[in-house]
Amino acid sequence: MVAYEAEQRVVLPALRAGWMTQTFVHWPFRPEAVRALPPEELVVDEYGGAAWVGLTPFVMADVGLHGVPATLPGLPTFAETNLRTYVRHPDGRDGLWFLSIEVAFPPMLAARAIGAPYSPGSLSVSANGNTVSYSGSRWSRDASYRLRVRRGDPIQPTERDVWLTSRWRAYTRRLGLLWETPVEHEPWPLAHATVDVLEETLTTAAGLKEAPLGEPVVHFSEGVRQVRIGLTTPCAPWRVRQPA
Repeated sequence: MVAYEAEQRVVLPALRAGWMTQTFVHWPFRPEAVRALPPEELVVDEYGGAAWVGLTPFVMADVGLHGVPATLPGLPTFAETNLRTYVRHPDGRDGLWFLSIEVAFPPMLAARAIGAPYSPGSLSVSANGNTVSYSGSRWSRDASYRLRVRRGDPIQPTERDVWLTSRWRAYTRRLGLLWETPVEHEPWPLAHATVDVLEETLTTAAGLKEAPLGEPVVHFSEGVRQVRIGLTTPCAPWRVRQPA
């Protein structure tokens, strides 16, 4: 079971931020279509017999670095879009595996040092009444997306809604090691959302060659303002015990 609230306190955050104006678009895939994308140490998590891939565009706001007082101005507000799937470490802890991360603020590319798959691009987010529009194109021009949704009424999250949106760590791989980054924030305030326009090539660029099993599940959130992103640390090596 995935926790709706943060599983751990992030006492010394490497980064503070708000994740605002976020839409979650989740497609179900055959697990076999997704299993080759994360490293072999991680198990692809499933819900309802499917592996899920999420497209999540949002705005990074009020970004502050560790050691800089919150009262001082932070980094500029910028757009970011993640394509991710859901995984479990052999020790049972669940988390995210990012297939790609599009970002409109090139200094974030420093996170490539721990394996975060950032790509610089031109991204935009705009709202007009209940309609929210997102678009992005990599500078390398090998992937792009366009999404327009109509946000609806707030919802009381179901078990599936929580499973799709509430993860409290991300895994990356770099230098032969698996790394873990913990996250803490308030629970997502979720609302219904309806897709008006959805065009994207991010999934095929990430290596997903099959079509999804059905239509996407879509949520909108005004966002969470008190995000604390912890220090990235290497995961302890995992060894399967051989039978005696």
